[in-house]
Amino acid sequence: MIRKALLFAFGFLGFALCVASGYYGQNIPFIQQWPLFEALRNTASIIFAVVGAWLAIIYPERLKLSFGKGVKQDSNNGNVGLLLVPAVHSTIILVCLLLIGIAAPLLKQIPGILDNISFLRGASFSILTTLTLWQVAIVVMTIIPADMVKTSVDNEMSTKEILSSRDKLISSKADFKK
Repeated sequence: MIRKALLFAFGFLGFALCVASGYYGQNIPFIQQWPLFEALRNTASIIFAVVGAWLAIIYPERLKLSFGKGVKQDSNNGNVGLLLVPAVHSTIILVCLLLIGIAAPLLKQIPGILDNISFLRGASFSILTTLTLWQVAIVVMTIIPADMVKTSVDNEMSTKEILSSRDKLISSKADFKK
C-alpha cells in the first residue's frame, strides 16, 4: 500500500514537473537545452554499457544460448529480466535523443515553425524533463540487481561462517572426547 502511494506521489510530481517544464521552458532557447540533452544521452549510454557488461559477466551461458552457441542448462535465469529492462529503456531513450538531434535542425528550416518557437521550446524542455525523469527511474532500477548480487554474496559468506563455526565446534568436541 505504501509502495503504491509513493509511486502515485512520484508519478504526480513527475507529471507536474513535466507540465511546469513545458510552460517555463518556453523561455529557454534550444541552444541552452541541447547540452542537457547531450548529458542525458551520455548517461543513457553509460547505463546501457554497464548493464550490458553485467549481463555478459553474470549470465555468459544465457547469452551464448541466445545466439545459438551455448549448451542449454537447467538453471533458472529468471533475473535476466531485471538487467534487460534498464538496458531496453535506456535504448529507447537513446533512440529518442538521436531522433531529436536530427529533428531539431530540420524543424528550424520549415517556414512557419519559427512563428511558434516559444511553444516548441516549451515542448522540447518538457520532453527533456520527461526523458530525464525516465532515466532517473532507470538508474534506480539498476541498483536492484546490484543489491541482489550483494545480498547473495552476503548470504554465501554467512553460510560459510556458520559451517566453519560448526566444523570447529565438532572438532573441539572430538578433541574433548579423546
